[in-house]
Amino acid sequence: MAVLRSALFALIFYPGTALYVAATFIGGLFGREALIRAVLAWARFHRWCAATLLGVRARPEGHCPSGPVLIAAKHQSMFEAIDFLLMLDRPAVVLKRELADIPGWGWAARAYGVIPVDRAGGAAALRRMLRAAEAAIREGRPILIFPEGTRVKPGEQPPLAAGFSGLYKALGLPVVPVALDAGRVWPKGKFVKQAGDICFVFHDPVPPGLPRKEVEARIHAAINSLEPPVPPAA
Repeated sequence: MAVLRSALFALIFYPGTALYVAATFIGGLFGREALIRAVLAWARFHRWCAATLLGVRARPEGHCPSGPVLIAAKHQSMFEAIDFLLMLDRPAVVLKRELADIPGWGWAARAYGVIPVDRAGGAAALRRMLRAAEAAIREGRPILIFPEGTRVKPGEQPPLAAGFSGLYKALGLPVVPVALDAGRVWPKGKFVKQAGDICFVFHDPVPPGLPRKEVEARIHAAINSLEPPVPPAA
């Protein structure tokens, strides 16, 4: 049954996504607000496909923040990257530049207001990321970052990428860590998804201005709070 559900999801969601990308181009003719509405409509379509075809639903716990705040989340699947667009208040998502360069989809993502980051770009890439983040703050939008840098499998707890602490220090915003367990039902790199609820735990904000080691330790622990404890080294 899970194989059938997953195949049906792929047959409906991905062709439907192509139609929504076309809709963003049309929406763009009527201004950025119309384009953003088209992007959010695509996110709602994804939520409907996940719930109806796969039996996968989000179950948030805690307070979902809005306004200028830095949100640092665990990243285990495509599901949360899209569902956060609805769960939060039009977040500006920090993502790798390669995704923002995908023909069609990448244009829509950039026009929506994502923050592309070039991991090999050094200081110049960080400055570009900061300028884009500051523009999002001026619009009153939260900034969403996956500080481990990539999707990981359940149980994996890599160190935070260097860009997180730079963004935290430069923006001076509180950070809301988010733990989630999407990989349990939507495993990385696997075609077959399992039905079930995905828990999103919004932790209390971490204040700005903390030393790098302290903020990284607090965020790392919080976003991994749903993971099994790492056994001590022998």
